[in-house]
Amino acid sequence: VAFSAPYPGKIIRMPLQNGAMLCQRGSFLCADGDINITVEFTKRLGAGFFGGEGFILERFEGSGELFVHSGGTIVPFELKAGETLKVDTGCLVAFDPTVVYDIEFVGGIKTALFGGEGLFFAAMTGPGRVWVQTLPFSRLADRVLAAFHGGKEETRRGDLGGALGAIGDLIGGDR
Repeated sequence: VAFSAPYPGKIIRMPLQNGAMLCQRGSFLCADGDINITVEFTKRLGAGFFGGEGFILERFEGSGELFVHSGGTIVPFELKAGETLKVDTGCLVAFDPTVVYDIEFVGGIKTALFGGEGLFFAAMTGPGRVWVQTLPFSRLADRVLAAFHGGKEETRRGDLGGALGAIGDLIGGDR
């Protein structure tokens, strides 16, 4: 049996031994063994209202091998109790269920509308493991499109397009 990633990046093998793992929607590739897959909604108010894709997570429980995909390179973190890691919501790949997940507002409205970045960070508070990706698919697509237009991303997003794109990023959370 063979499997591959849907776009350039890394495939990560995550062994589960009567354990659990939470993954960002769309990162799951396959599993082997006795692993149950369910959908989990974040319970934190900030994540629920403002988290974009982060609102719905995939939960894996049981024993076996779990394989997930990340865009670009995967960067693992081991958080100590009370230690917080803040990442772009689109860069989050997976984390232990012991990690507390919430969303925090970043910057002002002007930055959000015209800065070309997302409005929120995922705040991950330990203890537990967190995996982040360096190149979410939407960022890869933006860079390919910019290269196609001679390095000018503004050909795709003008002033109004940038503002509307930022609003779309808020909903999608994957920039």
